[in-house]
Amino acid sequence: MIFRETPLAGVWLIDPEPLTDERGFFARTWCRDEFARRGLVADLAQCSVSWTRARATVRGLHYQARPHEEAKLVRCTRGAVHDVALDVRGGSPTFGRWVAAELTADNRRMLYVPEGVAHGFQTLAEDTEVFYQISASHHPQSERGVRWNDPACAIAWPLSPVSVSPRDAALPSLGE
Repeated sequence: MIFRETPLAGVWLIDPEPLTDERGFFARTWCRDEFARRGLVADLAQCSVSWTRARATVRGLHYQARPHEEAKLVRCTRGAVHDVALDVRGGSPTFGRWVAAELTADNRRMLYVPEGVAHGFQTLAEDTEVFYQISASHHPQSERGVRWNDPACAIAWPLSPVSVSPRDAALPSLGE
């Protein structure tokens, strides 16, 4: 795997390194030792998948509060997304800043989102599926989020959104 740091501490772009032959390829998408060597959370508690019907749909920005914080490794397994990580860690020098990457089924790129960083995405294709490997079990009482269109964050979504859930539309701003 090829790990690339982003401007947000702890957020990484990860590309598989395929070993190819006449049959196709084989590539690792997870290795506890590789993650631990970089100081990343190396334990997984659950895997989840989301499927989105329409292009330009926005999901997020979600995270879990202490003591149920979670790190996520996110990969688009069908379609394409504009994937966003927003730093909501109190005291972080990059608090309120975000990074984005295009994750597609074709590029197989992954985004590692550490604890205390909110995550969301916009679909760039119809019929898009996103696969999550998550370090902590879901804890509904710890669900938190930041509104996708908070002017203080000024996230550059590539498309005019066609769908945002009522729950996500009602999330607070970063300042709240």
